[in-house]
Amino acid sequence: QLKLVESGGGLVQPGGSLRLSCVDAGSTFNYLAIVWFRQAPGKERERVSCIEPNISPRNGTTSYAASVKGRFSISRDNAKNSVYLQMNSLKPEDTGVYYCGTAVLGAGCRPPFGSWGQGTQVTVSS
Repeated sequence: QLKLVESGGGLVQPGGSLRLSCVDAGSTFNYLAIVWFRQAPGKERERVSCIEPNISPRNGTTSYAASVKGRFSISRDNAKNSVYLQMNSLKPEDTGVYYCGTAVLGAGCRPPFGSWGQGTQVTVSS
């Protein structure tokens, strides 16, 4: 069973950068679409980004929420069973707990998602 582990969060000033990692040792990880969500206190959970498997026909296609497009970049490294979320030009409204999760095998970046990790806290503040 998959057990995702997120890391890389922290406290950063507005305009700064962080790189989040999502890792799992399972054999199916590289065949699954991986999604990042975030949740801020008092707000709805928000889908941030998703990346398809690096295999045809999905070929690692990526997608982003409008609020982060142009600032965040998602990538994956199959050799390390890892997905990364590079976050640049961070804003206070990016603050929240960031979670990674998986889609159903073969479903691409479409819900339902599951196998959530414990989350990593990102705080953007001066």
